[in-house]
Amino acid sequence: MSIAQNQKGKVALITGATRGIGLETARGLGRLGITVIIGARDARNGVAVVNQLKQEGINAVSVKIDVNEIADHGAVYDYIDNNFGKLDILINNAGILLDVEDISGNIVNRTSTLPIELIRETFDVNFFSQIQFTQTLLPLIRKSEAGRIVNLSSVLGSLTLHANPDAPIYSFKTFAYNASKAALNAFTIHLAHELRDTPIKVNSVHPGWVRTRLGGGSASMDEAEGSVTSIKFATLPEEGPTGAFYHQDDQLPW
Repeated sequence: MSIAQNQKGKVALITGATRGIGLETARGLGRLGITVIIGARDARNGVAVVNQLKQEGINAVSVKIDVNEIADHGAVYDYIDNNFGKLDILINNAGILLDVEDISGNIVNRTSTLPIELIRETFDVNFFSQIQFTQTLLPLIRKSEAGRIVNLSSVLGSLTLHANPDAPIYSFKTFAYNASKAALNAFTIHLAHELRDTPIKVNSVHPGWVRTRLGGGSASMDEAEGSVTSIKFATLPEEGPTGAFYHQDDQLPW
């Protein structure tokens, strides 16, 4: 899948961008000449990352954004509006995985006993806050000539694969996380349909199994490899897909 040729002058915001896949996504987009806005829960971490990226020749700024803090949503909108007047790329990268059995990361299906508070907390970060933040920034994305919204999902959000005993993810039943990603995929489909007659493309992406705090140390991909799909879908050409679910060039089942 190709990348649109002209990225100069574009502005991208990545949530959860001070480490892991988010940071590598910012680095990859910055190398294409895109101005990257580092979304950081801790403002000091955001400044440190920006200084690091600037040393690499990347044009970067940071904003404080805790996706659960609605006041931050409005502040980010105002910052982008006042400084750039538009937003070309929104990457909803922030997310949490809470429903593991123990500190070693063993996965046990606890659907019948999983505390409802844990499910709500997961959905607040992985679903409700993503919707609200996207809705807040959408007027700025509409000002872009080719807006791109990338929702960081997971293959674990695929209902088709979870229902298939032969699928490699069949035993990975982390209910809160999986359900929140399935719901995020539904948001992708519905928003893409609403925006189908505009230049804006909305897609869900699975980064792969990546060695991060969330993915664990046994994962098969490093963080730079995990950023590849986000970068591709942030820079889709006009003929690229919308309302789809991909890992790199492979379309995934819902």
